[in-house]
Amino acid sequence: LWAISLMKDMARVFEYHGAEHMSIHAFENGRTLDPEGTRGFTTLHPRCGTSFLFFVMIISILVFVFLGKPETVGERLIRLAFVPLIGGLAYEAIKLSGKYAKSWFIKPAIFPGLLLQKITTSEPDDDQLTVAMAALKAVLTPEADDFTVRTYYDLPEDDAPATEGATA
Repeated sequence: LWAISLMKDMARVFEYHGAEHMSIHAFENGRTLDPEGTRGFTTLHPRCGTSFLFFVMIISILVFVFLGKPETVGERLIRLAFVPLIGGLAYEAIKLSGKYAKSWFIKPAIFPGLLLQKITTSEPDDDQLTVAMAALKAVLTPEADDFTVRTYYDLPEDDAPATEGATA
């Protein structure tokens, strides 16, 4: 990863990855989704897919150690059957890491994933932040007519459905 991060095109991809994380941080902290609202946030995020893949790798090692070296087709199929379990455990681990990221007992578990993100994210420019925030706004905009809760706080009133109990 480090070697490909030196390639010009990949470095740009990693800047967009950093912009995505900064936009998510701004949204989660109630800041405006513009370049100024994202400044000051880190490009690292505890619920990143990079960290998820790290959890998958660690959990796979732990699970497969107990299954031993597969020698038959049946043993290989048993290992394959454990893949959804590993994915589910990694998913739960990434959810916990996001929820308790500031807790002293979780920090050591998420630290390696954050270190890996230091390779896969870089500081973006304002144009990259604008793209990331436009993508975030697009997924947060209500689409269904019966959508009852506004998720994005800067959504113009005329675009949002008029529903009782909607949050701004």
